[in-house]
Amino acid sequence: MGTELHAGIDAGKVVVSPYPIKARRGNVRRERTGTLIEVVPRTPSGRGREERVTFAARLALPLLFVSAVLAAAGFNWWLAAGGSVALVAAVWRRQARAAQETVFAMPRDDESRVLWSVPERAAFAGALDASRRVRRTWPALNGMIDPVLADGSLTRALGELADVLARRQELRRLRADLAGVRDADIPGDSPARLAADAARERADAAWREAGHTANRILGSIDAAARAGESFIRERQVAATARHAERTLARVAGVPAIAESGPDLAGRTEAVIAAYRDLAA
Repeated sequence: MGTELHAGIDAGKVVVSPYPIKARRGNVRRERTGTLIEVVPRTPSGRGREERVTFAARLALPLLFVSAVLAAAGFNWWLAAGGSVALVAAVWRRQARAAQETVFAMPRDDESRVLWSVPERAAFAGALDASRRVRRTWPALNGMIDPVLADGSLTRALGELADVLARRQELRRLRADLAGVRDADIPGDSPARLAADAARERADAAWREAGHTANRILGSIDAAARAGESFIRERQVAATARHAERTLARVAGVPAIAESGPDLAGRTEAVIAAYRDLAA
């Protein structure tokens, strides 16, 4: 994967690519956070054909009037009429596209990954959600981490996860095909049967390895999110405790306790360690 990562999720698949993702149907909006660009499907407008016809008719009437006025003023009437027709057609196409559910186009390059199977789609969607949590903690972690390096590490982790999940998806299909050989009516000592059994063992080993790798990446992203969120919560609690002590000292005469807020040094190290694991 390149330095940028584009990710989009529609109703049937997940597309992860170093190149911009195009919509074959429907409309999308693009949300950039650092080197990650999420392509988010827009909600269909729900405007049916009758509504679009009505709107087109209402738009065409004033355009026809303007064309007639221009023709009367000496302007070439067919240019005015042609422009009006083109405008109505463009509005019609835009509204028709907005009414459709978004479907992403299939990428044609070898670097993009498309996840079809439900478990792999769910795993990447979970990682994408965890990455959003990680990025939301960065403003509060200023000075503890380098946002540029952290952004690059997080984007690379998502790209690597997409590669692993795509490989696991292929292995899922292969294992299903090889599982059918067990029920085949051929002798157990057949060379074909033995070759299929050996292939199944290799596929199972690759399946387990891909699962371990995916879980490691998912765990690293989630650990970075939890470490940052925990640090922020503890810092908020520490600020609340200090405010309470100052208020009590002023109102009730209770002396303030030195260093009453929790020691966050350990949590700071935990945050830094989590980001080191993410970059590894």
